[in-house]
Order: sequence, then structure tokens, then C-alpha cells
Amino acid sequence: MATFYHLLLIIALILLSSSSYISTKELEEEEAAINRFKEYLRFKTAHPDPNYTAPVSFLINQAESIGLQSKTLEFVSGKPVLLLTWPGSNPSLPCILFNSHLDSVPAEPDKWSHPPFSAFHSSDTGNIFARGAQDDKCISIQYLEAIRNLKLVKNFEPIRTVHVLYVPDEEIGGFDGMAKFVESSEFRELNVGFFMDEGQASTSDEFRVFYADRSPWNLIIKADGAPAHGSRMFDNSASENLMKSIEMITRFRDAQFDVVKAGKAVNSEVISVNPVYLKSGIPSPTGFVMNMQPSEAEAGFDIRLPPTVDPDLVKKRIAEEWAPATRNMTYQIIEKGPIRDYQGRPLMTLTNDSNPWWPVLKYAITAAGGKLQKPEILASTTDARYMRQLGIPVFGFSPMSNTPILLHDHNEFLNDRVFLRGIERTISYAGVSTAVMLHWMFTLVNPELSIIMPPFLERSWKLQGGDESYVSL
Repeated sequence: MATFYHLLLIIALILLSSSSYISTKELEEEEAAINRFKEYLRFKTAHPDPNYTAPVSFLINQAESIGLQSKTLEFVSGKPVLLLTWPGSNPSLPCILFNSHLDSVPAEPDKWSHPPFSAFHSSDTGNIFARGAQDDKCISIQYLEAIRNLKLVKNFEPIRTVHVLYVPDEEIGGFDGMAKFVESSEFRELNVGFFMDEGQASTSDEFRVFYADRSPWNLIIKADGAPAHGSRMFDNSASENLMKSIEMITRFRDAQFDVVKAGKAVNSEVISVNPVYLKSGIPSPTGFVMNMQPSEAEAGFDIRLPPTVDPDLVKKRIAEEWAPATRNMTYQIIEKGPIRDYQGRPLMTLTNDSNPWWPVLKYAITAAGGKLQKPEILASTTDARYMRQLGIPVFGFSPMSNTPILLHDHNEFLNDRVFLRGIERTISYAGVSTAVMLHWMFTLVNPELSIIMPPFLERSWKLQGGDESYVSL
């Protein structure tokens, strides 16, 4: 144990001393990494018509320049899944899989200071403006640049095999990307022991780690009633019944939000219910028929459930209070992805020492000079849920500190220094180095080292697909 800590101290001192001087060659390498990042940002990968061909070709070329193996899978035509591989010296061990997605959400160019796919690089601030700069093309390149440094500069060889995955369609649910991949024989052959996915920026100097996502539901409520003249007042019209439902949902939403505003929970720990559309009325050439009450009315809601919530209780509330049949109401719940794992447990990754990957991640981040916030539930949803459904440990982490949260926003950007600190060199001592972090992650889980990591729990999970295949940690 003492030997391990001495080694950790020595390497930390080396890192700090070497970061105080940056050679011309190092500056050239940094500029090259930034240019590769900007080139990747310029690919127009926004929905509804993302260009997947060009970025996949770019990533394959980068992988070849590093010496990584590549394989392109296509479970749905025109939607490639790219798998890069860095073979370990003991491929029989469960592998480590790093993930990012190829696609991005749309951007409104007239609302941006610079074209959203120009990767404009401000010489004054160092900010790089582009759709996907934070979500999540940054980690797409940071993974490769970190491996480039570990493999080509430090001549490091992992004992476990390391894979880097690039998937399509995450922004629209991942149904033709990650969902198909986890059901494939190619995935089962990987024997994944740990999965790292995207996180979010931190506005402070502490980094954020996510151990769960909220699960998205789309709720559509419809009300029926008798049509009538606009002057009549009567009970149970379609509009009246829908308004009663909206009032109940609004009261529930306010109660959940009050918990957040009182500081008793953060936004991702409560159920969010937000109206997204209302549809009613009889259309006319000039708008709507104003002297006729419609026989149908409809509303749609975006619901996000934290994994700590019982979904059956939410369904009961919807059926009995929000859209009861006694008020001529019907409803549809569209569950966009899994909400429980294969054993019926909440989709959460443990953040204590019973999960051997949690202390590894903590050690790795602190060894790289980073500070860590309290682990969080992500307020939105990522492809990590498909891995958690199989019982695979997953953490969401993107090395972006002191950065405004701009995913899906106008003028999304990432500062060049933040990007570089997320790759390799500690430009400032507060920065975290993904390369160093990955080095420690790869090293701390090597079975040849005698360190204080808890033994791997003997766990297994049945994979989807109807067969009796098992993967063991």
C-alpha cells in the first residue's frame, strides 16, 4: 500500500513539474489537437438530416494515425456505429468502453453570433463556437487525443482492452444506434466491464460525475365531449375536461418545483412535467370557428422520472387523476427507453466502494489534479441507460470546468484551454487531464498490481436477445 502511494506522489510531482514548462513541440501538438477538434466540429451532424459519413471517415483516419483498430457496424441503413479498439495485453479481462454520439441537435443560425458549424475560434477569448462543442464532440476527440498521448508518446499499453464507441441518433432516443448495438452479437463479444458516457459542463472548478439519468416519457392526454354552440355553458365539454387535467398537472409540477426552490432537492431528483403542446378548436380559413365548442381537445407533456421514483405510482396518478375515464379522458404514455434494469432495479450505478469502478474513477480524477462534486443524477437522458439496463457500471463524465452550460443553447462553445486541459497537459494546476485520468483508470484496475481496490464483485447479467448468454465482471 505504501509503495502505491509513493508511486502516486512521484507521478503527481512529475506532472506538476513538467507542466510548468511547455516546449515549442508541445505547443505545436496542442495546436494540432485544437485543429482536429475544430475540423470535427465542422461536420454538419444536426437533425433532421445528420451527415454521418464524413465524421465517421474522419474518425477512422484519426484512429489509423494512432494505431487503433476500427470496425463500422450498421444495424439501420445510413446510421453507422463506429467501434475503435486498443487491444490490451490480457483481452480475456472485461473491457473498458468509452462512448460519445455522432449527432447533434439543430441550431438556429440567425440566433448565433457565428455560424453554428464554422467552429469559429476567438483569438481574444479562446472560445470555440459550434453546435456540439459541449454536447458532445469534445469528448469524442478528447478520448482519441488522450489515447494518442498514452500510446504514441508514453508508450503505454493497457492490460484491459479499451474500446471507443461512436453512435448515431442519441439526440432522438438512440433507438437505431445504441439500442440496436447492445442487442448485437458484436456487443456481447466485447465483454464490457465498465462504460463511460457523456456528462455536462461545470460552472465551478469542480467536475461533475453522473451515476444515473432521468427517464423520459411523452404523455398525450385527450378529452372528448359533445360539440355545442359557443354560447352554451354545460358540464364535461372537451375543453373543460382538458383544462381540469392541466390544472391538476400544474399543481403537481408546482409542488415538485417547490421542493427544488426550497433547496431540498436538485432539479434532477424530482419529477418534471412540462406542457409542450395544446391542440383544440375547429379550424377555419381565417383561424378558428369561434362560435363552436370542439368535441375533442388534446395536450402533450414531457415527463422526466428520476430512478428513485416508482413508475407504477406515476401511471396510477395519470389514470386516476390526470386523465380519468370518468371525465371522458384517454391517454397515451410513450416510454422512450428502459426505466428498470434486467432485474427490475432502478437504473443507477452505485457510488460507494461496493462498486469497484467508483474508487477507481475518484482516484483517477484526483490524481490528475481535479476536484469532484457530489455525484448527480443527470436531469436529461443519454444512451447510458441502455448499458445500465444490462447491469453494467456507467458514469457520465465530461472534463469541462469553469464553463457555462450551453448544450442545446444558442452560441454553444468550449474554451480551447478547457479542451486542452481535458486532454493531456495541466495548463493550470486546476485542470484535469483525461490522459492521466485514463492512465490511472487503466492502471488501478490491473490485476497484477497489489493495491487497496476492493475485489471485483462476481456479478453477471443476462443479455437481451432471447439466448442464455452471460457476461461476467
